[in-house]
Amino acid sequence: MKKYPMINRDISWLSFNARVLQEAKDHLNPLYERIKFLAIYSSNLGEYFAVRVSQHRNLIRLGKKEKKELHLETKDILDQMLDIVTEQQKEVSRIFDEEIVPDLENEDIHILRRLDLNDAQKTEVENYFHQYMLPYVQPVVLLKEKVRPFLNNAELYLAVDMKEKEGKYKGKTQYAIVKVPSDHLDRFIPLAHSKRGHHDIIILDDIVRHSISWLFPGYDIQDTYSIKLTRDAELYIDDEFSGDLIKKIKKSLNQRNIGPASRLVYDREMPEKLLDYLQDVMHIEELDLIPEGRYHNNFDFFNFPEFDKEHLNLKQLPPLDYHPIMDSDDIFTTIHEQDHLIMFPYHSYESVVQFFEAAAVDPDVTHIKIIQYRVAEHSRIMEALMNASKAGKNVTAFIEVKARFDEERNLGWGEKLEKAGVKVHYSFPGLKVHSKSALVRRIEDGQPVLYTYLSTGNFNEDTAKVYSDFGLFTAQEDITNEISRLFSILETVRLPNQKFDHLLVGQFNLKSKLIEMVEAEIKAAKSGKPAEIFIKVNSIQDPEMIELLYKASEAGIIIRLIVRGVCCLIPGQKGFSENITAISIVDRYLEHARVFKFHNQGEPKMYISSADWMTRNLNYRIETAIPIYDPAVFQTIDEIMELQWSDNVKARKIDGTGDNTYIRHENDIRIQSQLETYYYFKRLEEEYNKQLNENEHVE
Repeated sequence: MKKYPMINRDISWLSFNARVLQEAKDHLNPLYERIKFLAIYSSNLGEYFAVRVSQHRNLIRLGKKEKKELHLETKDILDQMLDIVTEQQKEVSRIFDEEIVPDLENEDIHILRRLDLNDAQKTEVENYFHQYMLPYVQPVVLLKEKVRPFLNNAELYLAVDMKEKEGKYKGKTQYAIVKVPSDHLDRFIPLAHSKRGHHDIIILDDIVRHSISWLFPGYDIQDTYSIKLTRDAELYIDDEFSGDLIKKIKKSLNQRNIGPASRLVYDREMPEKLLDYLQDVMHIEELDLIPEGRYHNNFDFFNFPEFDKEHLNLKQLPPLDYHPIMDSDDIFTTIHEQDHLIMFPYHSYESVVQFFEAAAVDPDVTHIKIIQYRVAEHSRIMEALMNASKAGKNVTAFIEVKARFDEERNLGWGEKLEKAGVKVHYSFPGLKVHSKSALVRRIEDGQPVLYTYLSTGNFNEDTAKVYSDFGLFTAQEDITNEISRLFSILETVRLPNQKFDHLLVGQFNLKSKLIEMVEAEIKAAKSGKPAEIFIKVNSIQDPEMIELLYKASEAGIIIRLIVRGVCCLIPGQKGFSENITAISIVDRYLEHARVFKFHNQGEPKMYISSADWMTRNLNYRIETAIPIYDPAVFQTIDEIMELQWSDNVKARKIDGTGDNTYIRHENDIRIQSQLETYYYFKRLEEEYNKQLNENEHVE
């Protein structure tokens, strides 16, 4: 059997995060946007260590304990991961020191270190320290066998190298730990005593450095070095299939912030002797050490002060109202007449919110059902559901609690919904529900009519501002009846055999149908007929699907892939994937929509979906892929996909090398697909308004 090459998932993810880092040094982006991408890179990497690196380390430990050879292969991958991260961190420091800082200075924004402060600024910093910081810095002198401080997950500390001033142990080296209280205070502190026209800033870490001698009056401070500990964020639930799963999740959440270390980030200038001491005191292994620059937690750059310099930000693209829904006197009649496609964040999320708010107050609506995976902190949709329940409607919510890092918020919303009378169902044991579906049942002319809103993204008003997703309103019975069946499955907490003729549903027919459609293209190609596959996903990792795409390429099928993140498939390789081309787009919005399109002998099939082509999505989750039957909606999605494929500004070539080469076409018009998508929908809006005005004129 032919063995096809694939890239390790976690190595491929680091290539994606490198694309994020590319945006931090892309001078096509305004300065504050580049700073924001440094923050995104850092935030991504923190989660990566808390989850993926922790899993590798645990496998290594388990392999050693059970004397299995698996740990050797895993260690090799982990070594590669850490080597790549180390090189990327050097690049982060270079970008910040050599590009960001000088460009800020050109704008009269100066990040000062403590030795740069004038006398007035020193007084200002010292007053700030005593007034705001002193209660939080928590100084601790380290004693190897007696004092082992507990470092909070992902918080900043300074390791202090100092010598005793006097007495019996004068000159003796001693080490200490001091907290940098960025969890209580802003990381970037503007200084009032700056030259006219200047904006001077000091980083919170350097205020602690400046003031540290007050914390250790009996010592001469030699130097300080920043450190940060990341802890394993996985929820280890021994048995999901027995007992109270929600209770077990709540208990595991309490353990998350005290989990084992998955990395110690430290200033690469730290002396080896001090680093060895910290390793010993904190029980840190060599695998856990990650050298970085002087400052950590670059995700704090999300809150970098802007000083009213709007030209350093991206030009805003105000979300467009989707008028057919938002201006409708009767949303349900509008949806019944035809399907409606919206795309965030190009369109305002208001149309989705209004759909639920209208259902909550409509006297003819009897039932509302929704699947929630990640819920916004303040959610009008959740408020509408509670209002509907209080108004006597039958409201059901399936809440997936095992949405990593959103477990606590989802549980909180579940409790609020239950108090309002909503019927709340929670996670299945051993399975995640990742479908993005909602259903409304309404009585019209004495008969029940179903309406549904289906999306590639969560029902989350916050992420809808930055995640790029498709959403579909439809009353087509072929779809609504099967969505109703899906909710029945979720409500009975069983997975009976069910047949879906239109939807592709995880645990039932999703993977088998995808395989069937790829194989149909292969059969057509081998018969000399046209065949083509065009896929857009966040990640592609499932070995079975990758091998099938390789076989499709070998059959001569042209395969186009738009993959934002992980791509374990290697495109463009002679002998097995020369007909596969893959690109990745990283830009102002997070590409999150999934679209599957198959030539199907000239009668194309297209689906929008919640599912990536990863083993976890295709095998271990309830996902949905929605067929696009409406010709106008089909055309819109198709044109957006072609726009993305034509991107020659923010698209990178994926070829397995990790180089992330930007795609450039000489002498071509610049096509930045996210900008072009916005203006595409803006033109549709103008055409709609024009048609509306013409109709009013005729009347």
